[in-house]
Amino acid sequence: MGETLDTLHKVQSINKDRGQYGVFAEIGAGQEVARWFFHAGGASGTVAKTMSAYDMAVSDAIYGDAPRYVSLARLEQMLEHEFGLLRERLAEEQGSTTRFFAYANTVAATSFSRHGEGLGWMGVRFQTRPEGPPNDIVAHVRLLDRTNLQQQETVGLLGVNLIWGAMNLWAEPEELVRSLVDNIAPGRVEVGMVRFTGPDFEAVDNRLVSLQLVQGGLAEAALFDDQGEVAHPTEALYRRPILVERGSFRPITRTTLRMLELAMKEFDADPAVAARVEEGHEVQVLLEMTLKNLTDNGGIDHADFLERVDLLGAAEREMGRDAKIVVSNYIEFHRLAGYLFRHTRAPVGVVLGVPTVREIFEEGWYENLEGGLLEACGRLFQNGLRMYVYPCRDPEHGVVTAETFRPETHLVKLYEFLCDNGAIRSLAEPEGEFLDIFSREALAKIRSGDDEWEAMVPPPVAEMIRARGLLGCLTVRGN
Repeated sequence: MGETLDTLHKVQSINKDRGQYGVFAEIGAGQEVARWFFHAGGASGTVAKTMSAYDMAVSDAIYGDAPRYVSLARLEQMLEHEFGLLRERLAEEQGSTTRFFAYANTVAATSFSRHGEGLGWMGVRFQTRPEGPPNDIVAHVRLLDRTNLQQQETVGLLGVNLIWGAMNLWAEPEELVRSLVDNIAPGRVEVGMVRFTGPDFEAVDNRLVSLQLVQGGLAEAALFDDQGEVAHPTEALYRRPILVERGSFRPITRTTLRMLELAMKEFDADPAVAARVEEGHEVQVLLEMTLKNLTDNGGIDHADFLERVDLLGAAEREMGRDAKIVVSNYIEFHRLAGYLFRHTRAPVGVVLGVPTVREIFEEGWYENLEGGLLEACGRLFQNGLRMYVYPCRDPEHGVVTAETFRPETHLVKLYEFLCDNGAIRSLAEPEGEFLDIFSREALAKIRSGDDEWEAMVPPPVAEMIRARGLLGCLTVRGN
């Protein structure tokens, strides 16, 4: 990695390169990106047009209707319209020597009527060579500054970094993602999604891009499906009830799906959930892996990560429900809950086992909170969050359920209060065989060549492990 260019020098380097020419369309946070190009001097070699269709009726007349103005759908409309118009008007005259681009953003920044953090979508459609096919890079950002002026400034820096990265680092996506926050102080922005599409990005796996965002501290969590289609919770979780299960999923087992199956029956029967479904907001299942779940021997193996994701996709077909995958840096459950509450006011359910409940009630996790465990519970169980607790088998006490589990003596009343009020709900398991299946044991059997692992995982998962030699299976068998 070379020395980071400051923002002014990035813009000047673009303006001096007469081989690229583009449009800037910005809505909601001024025209800060275009302003940088005029401020640097020489903008006539880069800027074909700038605009801000701020009025909603004007915006709709230009780009078409959109369900929400600050949305991926609106951003894509803007990129399609502006890039198409640019090529239509200038391709004959300049197309053989010019790489065209269109930058767009749609932002909801802090204002008199909107307080707190801002958010927005930004993207660039561009050619890597004259007369070449267009490619897209789109990103979702949270603006964490407290004032409108500061948020506008951040949007300007982000936009310059995105355009400069598209022009100079498109062949190095990892470096491009890192460069998005160049010259932006930590704590000012979170980049929750980046998606690369187009012929020049066919080799880019957007699942790894999502992982990189969380690993690199640009985001606390990232969301995608097993096919590599990245999403953002503002789109995927909007108004939807959510049922989430955390695990290492190495591999996903029959017990994992059994826990979800039992919890889904309870969750679907909840009147508040049923009301949302009747309104057209289907339950979204999330399978969450933390960076801690993914770390092995001090690092994260990308191939191992992708294998787990592929196996979750195979299990989804067995499940019969749409499921998305979350990679997060939320070790504590109350932080995961806060992330979900930002994106939906519909019911949220968390599926977990008794051993995890035992960990949640260990006070050492909450030394960083002034209110300790009590504050953590307040954050976790706000907005009516439900915990669906699956039993476990204990060598001394037999089967332990949410009803029979007890934390330390001084916490028993708190635990009973949460149970009595329906925040913690017990899942009954009539089939004892599921209590004896563990992911770590299945993995050990896969790697040792013990065929018993096949009975521990869903059939589609077993088939994929065998066919592709995942999780060390082929290496052990030597073929």
